Amino acid sequence: MPLDNILTIIPALNEEATIGTVIQDLQDQGLSHIRVIDNGSQDNTAAIATAAGAQVLHEPTRGYGQACWSGLQNLPDTIDWILFCDADGSDDLSQLLEFLSKRENYDLILGNRRGTVMGRQQLTPVQRFGNWLSGTLIYLGWGQRFEDLGPLRLIRKAALDRLQMCDRNFGWTVEMQVRAIECHLRTLEIPVNYRPRQGGQSKISGTVSGSFKAGTIILTTLAKYYGRNLLPAAPRSQASSGGLQQALLFCSALLLVLGSVYAVPHGDFGQNPATVPQFWRGMAIMGAGFALSWMLRGITRWWFWGVAIATRLILLAMAPGDDIWRYLWEGYLQTQSISPYAFPPNAEILEPLRTNWWPLINHPDVSAIYPPITQHGFRLLASVGLWMPLFKAAFAAADLAICGLLSQRFGYQATLLYAWNPQVIYSFAGGGHYDSWFLLPLVAAWLWFDRRPANTMGEGLGRPHPPLTYLGSALLVGVSIAVKYMSLPVLAFLSWHALWHRRQQWRQGLGVAVATFLTGLLPMLLSALPFCSATACPLIPTSSVFVKYGRSAEFIPYWVAKVWALSRWENWLFAIPLTLVVIWLLLRARHFQRFAEWYLIGLLFLSPIVHGWYFTWLVPFSVASRNWGIRLVSLSAFVYFAMPYRIALGDYSWILMDSERWWLWGPFLLGLLWSSGQATWTLRHTARVAHSRL
Repeated sequence: MPLDNILTIIPALNEEATIGTVIQDLQDQGLSHIRVIDNGSQDNTAAIATAAGAQVLHEPTRGYGQACWSGLQNLPDTIDWILFCDADGSDDLSQLLEFLSKRENYDLILGNRRGTVMGRQQLTPVQRFGNWLSGTLIYLGWGQRFEDLGPLRLIRKAALDRLQMCDRNFGWTVEMQVRAIECHLRTLEIPVNYRPRQGGQSKISGTVSGSFKAGTIILTTLAKYYGRNLLPAAPRSQASSGGLQQALLFCSALLLVLGSVYAVPHGDFGQNPATVPQFWRGMAIMGAGFALSWMLRGITRWWFWGVAIATRLILLAMAPGDDIWRYLWEGYLQTQSISPYAFPPNAEILEPLRTNWWPLINHPDVSAIYPPITQHGFRLLASVGLWMPLFKAAFAAADLAICGLLSQRFGYQATLLYAWNPQVIYSFAGGGHYDSWFLLPLVAAWLWFDRRPANTMGEGLGRPHPPLTYLGSALLVGVSIAVKYMSLPVLAFLSWHALWHRRQQWRQGLGVAVATFLTGLLPMLLSALPFCSATACPLIPTSSVFVKYGRSAEFIPYWVAKVWALSRWENWLFAIPLTLVVIWLLLRARHFQRFAEWYLIGLLFLSPIVHGWYFTWLVPFSVASRNWGIRLVSLSAFVYFAMPYRIALGDYSWILMDSERWWLWGPFLLGLLWSSGQATWTLRHTARVAHSRL
């Protein structure tokens, strides 16, 4: 088969150690038209390539796509095919015969490095993750899956002209594959071997900065094409507005993805608290994208799920918070038939079980505080493997399930407040906190109970529900309680709701209320049995310092301690005002959503221990209420990480300064006041309109 109609293009930057061998290998395969694009080399790359028989073109503007584009200029009329390969000798060119034999039936033939054992072994973890992520995003957006973005590719010149390639950097390969789908090219991926770099230094996969830069550009390129092709076409009369919406959507998604990519290397606060400023920058970028999403009037499911999944997958690679090592440890103990409630991690009897990550466990002098269903979850994961990413993936999966439940009820646009929320994305996928496990059944209970449309700002207790609605919701709330105790007052709401609505038939009402309460306790009782005996059930270490007077980023308890020093050492005191809040809400709130949202708001304001990720508890309910306080605290909560940052500066007090405390809580307060004021005005306006119609 004649090969004179094939031109090989090789971008090269400081590849003097390998370029000669690559050219020789191509010539051995019968390829004589070879162009080396010297992209600003400081060594003898150009001279060696010329001596080896290649045509050398100089392109001083750096960029992989720029070099490829330069190589395509002024092509001879006899050229019908373009072959791209790398200059570092990593491509196994002995497989070109198979490429060339497929030319008759295909327009674009790609080398799939993931398709061979050698190829998979040589790809770095960053490359494997990047290829998988890009392939998944392409599949979600265009319905065709690619396994690799490899450099070895053969394309028909006429087809390449149709693609109208624009990228001039590392997005060249992904742009070619996306445009190939859009132009309906016949494509084929062939498994190819991939060898270690044969000489020189990698500019991309071999460095953190290079990998970050390449990944950012690839994701940016994909985001551009998502924006161009996935938005529904707007009517001509709405062209201007539609253009603005498209720009907002693109910028919002781009900032969220770029912010997550930027933040990934900067999450290891425990080992290196000095990374916090870089982490803040990443979260600020994500926060800007999140704020832009508030102005969107509509969104397709591809955009919604593409960004929600991509940002979480990216942050799975981030170093987690130190809580996760407790999760692994407590799951590990259970696989050894030891109750995590029986001994603190530093107990001498457990010393033979210590792992290499044991020093990372927080509060080693306190036994387990997590409820029993949570412990069963830890055990299940630990039985699969003591692998930190597995635990994080389990929390992110529950988080995405919440996205699905909320979007099914409220639609994609409204659910952006949760799905694209940087606090949520970081807390579960990045920080690896298990709170999504307690939120998932709580949200499911809410959506089951409040199935009928309702005005959540109204007063009173609404209408009664069938008994099965109470029992089903109570069972789900019970699971939530047995994952994190905070849901217990919600069970009281369900029982009170059942009693109040049947007060005219008080026997029936009492029966439903009691059945509701007992059903809600059932998951806790059953899941606690393996950890309890006839004489003891030590589920909470009530005597520990952590429980008795531990403090972290608290609001009302902090200011109370300013005037009443005794309160600083008695955390139980704040259960009294919290009980009053719960009673007030029981009398006023008629819907599950309103009770749960405002109970959790009261809990956070009154709790002596508040961590940044606790604010995620509120976010699902804001999808219904559109509460500005919850929106704003989703951004200001990152002030919490000033405490680990000061540890890097030698301050181990673990306390927020007054100014920092106001920066964290102030936006929350202002937003709550604003939303409450809006609700009051709406109710009064509705009443005036109704009165005027009488």
